[in-house]
Amino acid sequence: MHRSFLMTAALLGALGVVLGAFGAHGLKDLVLPETVEAFKTGVQYQMYHVFALLFIGIVWSKFSSKSLQWAANCFLVGILLFSGSLYVITILKATDAEGLGKLGIVTPIGGLFFIVGWLLLFVSLLKKSPEQGEV
Repeated sequence: MHRSFLMTAALLGALGVVLGAFGAHGLKDLVLPETVEAFKTGVQYQMYHVFALLFIGIVWSKFSSKSLQWAANCFLVGILLFSGSLYVITILKATDAEGLGKLGIVTPIGGLFFIVGWLLLFVSLLKKSPEQGEV
């Protein structure tokens, strides 16, 4: 399981760099500055949680548990909902698309998944001590 977390983190990290570059260089001509900032927030939180997934993949062999697996899953869902909703909102604003005005409610739900993921990570590290030394 740890390998899939590492591979997913690597792909999401690459995507984060691509989106970050687009946000820094190409987006400012398409949307208002506050929309660019929201997009950048999505990229930042994606990258923070890429590192969390990398951490889980690295410590998996010593701390594997259902709660650790759920933490990783919560980080993935959080990236999809939090960052993904900010990306979609940006696209809608850039294209002057109508509809999906209520999409902004998805963003804080993604944030809740991030919080739950961090709490599950804490619980999984608290419950199980490493078999060989400290991590």
